[in-house]
Amino acid sequence: MKSLFEQDGGTYSVVGDYHIPNLAVPEQPEYEIGVWGLRRLDYLKKHRRGLYANLVMSGKLSEYLHEIDTTALERAELIIGQMMAAEGLTETLKAQNPMLWVQRVSNIRNRAEEIIRNELIYS
Repeated sequence: MKSLFEQDGGTYSVVGDYHIPNLAVPEQPEYEIGVWGLRRLDYLKKHRRGLYANLVMSGKLSEYLHEIDTTALERAELIIGQMMAAEGLTETLKAQNPMLWVQRVSNIRNRAEEIIRNELIYS
């Protein structure tokens, strides 16, 4: 009598007295994963092990991390642009007082990164 695994087309390898199923992770397309995707990967490995294992076994980890990375980059660009407009950071200010402009843009980038970490990476 065949097991359900064998009925579904699964095979076993015999190692000593044990029958071990031949399992393989589905092939995954190659995606380039940036800093946000790597941060999410680190978070999943440390704090969301079940989700991480699910994504690995389904073969969707790379796609998921690529999607997170792309979303985070787009969101950062949008937030930074909106904050710069709201705070009146213009090319005129950049020409008149470059150090002040750099300081304020750096502050905006840090706030935008904090928003992204809270909304996308550590949730």
